Amino acid sequence: MSDIMISVSSSVDTPQGIIPTKKQKSNRKKKRFLKKMKYLKGKECFKDNSHQRRNHEHNRASKQNGSFTSPAPSLMTTKRQSSPHSNPSSSAVDHNSGPSTSSFNPLPTTFTVTNENSHTKPNQPVNTKTTATLSCASKSSTHKLSTPAGNPTKYLAIDCEMVGAGPKGSISQLARCSIVSYDGDVIYDSFIKPSMYITDFRTRWSGIRPRDLFKATPFAQARKEILRLLMGKIVIGHAIHNDFKALGYTHPAALTRDTSKIPLLNMKAGFGEKECASLKRLTKAIFNRDIQTGRKGHSSVEDAKATMELYKVVEEEWERTLASAS
Repeated sequence: MSDIMISVSSSVDTPQGIIPTKKQKSNRKKKRFLKKMKYLKGKECFKDNSHQRRNHEHNRASKQNGSFTSPAPSLMTTKRQSSPHSNPSSSAVDHNSGPSTSSFNPLPTTFTVTNENSHTKPNQPVNTKTTATLSCASKSSTHKLSTPAGNPTKYLAIDCEMVGAGPKGSISQLARCSIVSYDGDVIYDSFIKPSMYITDFRTRWSGIRPRDLFKATPFAQARKEILRLLMGKIVIGHAIHNDFKALGYTHPAALTRDTSKIPLLNMKAGFGEKECASLKRLTKAIFNRDIQTGRKGHSSVEDAKATMELYKVVEEEWERTLASAS
């Protein structure tokens, strides 16, 4: 008597020997897909970005119509707005959650420009970098226009104080030199020891005393330092030929401005056009300020600053006259 083997299966799958239909296969795939989706949603690894696609389609349609559009809100923004009980101090990114599988790039802002004739120009994206560059360029050009004529760093005012040497102090010798910038800043001020023996300190006018020259700079060294500063600059002075003579130097005439020989200054001060007015009188008449007062003598720094201020009063007119003459 032969044995009969019977195999019993506990699975609910399709019995062996029976081929599943197409509908049954699609149902199985759908069940597996739904089960996987449920698992991913539970792990917060999947986020629906259907609203993002809708916003993108809306923005594209608005672009074609020429209306003003703004970039669609990001996922984090919509999530924060939808939860009324969210903590405002919390970070925008949840570090405990898994990596996000979707990213969003905001669209460029567009606008429509309409002129007086109601002609609509095509929409163009706004380039913030170009706008910033243009604004900076306009500011720099405005700053250039506000600066004085020429290069202010090339303007220097000089004043020297002399003492006497030789018989009765008849030979003038350089004892102090001061140089100021266009803004009146002192860039050089030094007592200078003459190469000749001093017979008259001329303290009443020069303000130089014997003690000022004990440790003064030797003339040869001071001359090198001064000429290095004056080289290539527009030098302003009052009766400046006396200062250059004490230095043993001749500056180019095109770069020399002598405030004692400017008819424009005399006219503003109310003096004769060809009158050679002193620095003290011009400063008093134009600025109503007294200089060179007291018995301590003149200050070369004060005189150099006053000379530069007088020059700036007639700078534009004077430079324009010189330019037309040349």
